[in-house]
Amino acid sequence: MRKLHHWLKHFILEVVDFFYPPFKKIMPLQTFRYAACGGGNMALNILIYAITYNFILKKQIVYTPVTAISPHIAAYIISFFITFPIGFYLSMFVVFPESYLRKRIQLFRYFVVVLICIFLNYIFLKLFVDQWGWYPTPSLAVTTVLVVGFSYLSQRHFSFKKAKEEAE
Repeated sequence: MRKLHHWLKHFILEVVDFFYPPFKKIMPLQTFRYAACGGGNMALNILIYAITYNFILKKQIVYTPVTAISPHIAAYIISFFITFPIGFYLSMFVVFPESYLRKRIQLFRYFVVVLICIFLNYIFLKLFVDQWGWYPTPSLAVTTVLVVGFSYLSQRHFSFKKAKEEAE
């Protein structure tokens, strides 16, 4: 398992870093890795969501012993449970490998930041669309820029913090 992890980590780094040179003048490598890994994981999330919603759940309500879950929410939950650990893995080993924090602390902090990002998406969309009357698509674009910026800074300085002597 250790060999697979080592191979996978290096493979992902080689692929991501291969595409970095054209972006070298506009962003640091770590920011590019964050954008590439986050963008790839987001695309995977959307793909899993679409497949789950349309073909697995077939747009039907999911009944559990506790409650009924609408198909779009159930698809969101399923895609979240798949892409959350992938996003954490990519952040921990590809984007922010220099963090000194224990893995369980990183995982907890990563989860907290992800929950805050979900909440921020909801709040900004409600504000921009419902309160300010903006169109939904531009609202989503502005929301995405704000939340991704918050997420990057939070993950970098909170979830995967570097030791003080390394940070300077």
